[in-house]
Amino acid sequence: MSASLRILYHHRIRADDGQAVHVRELIGALRAAGHQVHECALVRKSVPTAALPGGGSGRGGFWQRLRLPRTAVECLEVAYNRRGRTMLRAAAAAFAPDLIYERHALHCRAGLDVARELGVPLLLEVNSPMVEEMRNLGLLRLPKRAAATERTVLSGADAVLAVTQVLADMLVARGARRDRVHVIQNGAVLERYDAAARAAAVELRRRQHWPAPAFVLGFVGYVRPWHRLDLVFEVMQRPGFEPLCLWLCGRGPALADLQAQAAARGLTDRVRFAGEVPPDLLPTFVCAFDAALVPAINAYSSPLKLFDSLAAGVPTLAPDQPNLREVVTDGAEAVLFQPGSADALAAAIRRMLTDPELVRRVGAAGRQSLIDHQRTWAGNAARVAAIGSRLLRTGDR
Repeated sequence: MSASLRILYHHRIRADDGQAVHVRELIGALRAAGHQVHECALVRKSVPTAALPGGGSGRGGFWQRLRLPRTAVECLEVAYNRRGRTMLRAAAAAFAPDLIYERHALHCRAGLDVARELGVPLLLEVNSPMVEEMRNLGLLRLPKRAAATERTVLSGADAVLAVTQVLADMLVARGARRDRVHVIQNGAVLERYDAAARAAAVELRRRQHWPAPAFVLGFVGYVRPWHRLDLVFEVMQRPGFEPLCLWLCGRGPALADLQAQAAARGLTDRVRFAGEVPPDLLPTFVCAFDAALVPAINAYSSPLKLFDSLAAGVPTLAPDQPNLREVVTDGAEAVLFQPGSADALAAAIRRMLTDPELVRRVGAAGRQSLIDHQRTWAGNAARVAAIGSRLLRTGDR
């Protein structure tokens, strides 16, 4: 294990979604491994520790409620760098970090600036090609400035931590040095998917009173229109798919339409809407699925839900695309389908409905693969610490 590190963890997240999960889990795993981590942010996402100057109050309040036009938001993001540098300097004066760990954000270079001032390494976690993503969404108002800042930060970071190899290659094209780019995918906490979670899942499922026989396909997450969960409804209405049921756990802009579609298609007895599931109940819900669904995902991300289903030993039904094939193989650790096609989705589901041994084997192999490759938050914490320790040892910056 790497020697204990003092890590100043900087992020600019307001939302309490998958981004916040990543922050909480990694900070928790680093602390569990014996490292000291101080979270420096406007809105803290981890369990608060003793207050240090410049670290933020830990209350969302104003910042979580703030809603402004996009141009104003980007101007504030640029202006945030001054606030971010002030917070980081104050925290560093009290905490004396060995390194700064920063979650990359649009227009943000505060971590790079302060790391250079302090003479400590900057580890930059990148979860998306931020400028391209915002441009594609039609949300970018200061494109030249955003692209210049992104290139400066990517090229200046001592280590760039990408969540997939697909993203790593994209970041190199945007200025990151290939020899400084490392792939650290998302993970899960294996211990949460234990015998107690499985026992609770049996009771939870019994209370749902699914029509027999039922093969329950489960989805956990923020429900968006581009997930195309309506394709599952289409498959459910086909002859031979009568056992197929769908359990949706989450909220989002597509939820109301899906509820209306389920009623209009006469599927209300085979579809359940659980709402947002608290984190402590998530393992129970996932263990209650016969299979977990990743309906659609962008080309470069590392979906948290994939690692949760792997940890649960529940087979995953997911799109056949390169970023997911970095983790799973069709017929081995998952069942993959051509995204966007109801026929391809139906064929993949039919494989599972007609081959219980495939379902059992894929679920078991997925969990074993997670264990073998240490695709856990503890494993990720060890990877981060090893990179940081090497930079401190060699001074390779």
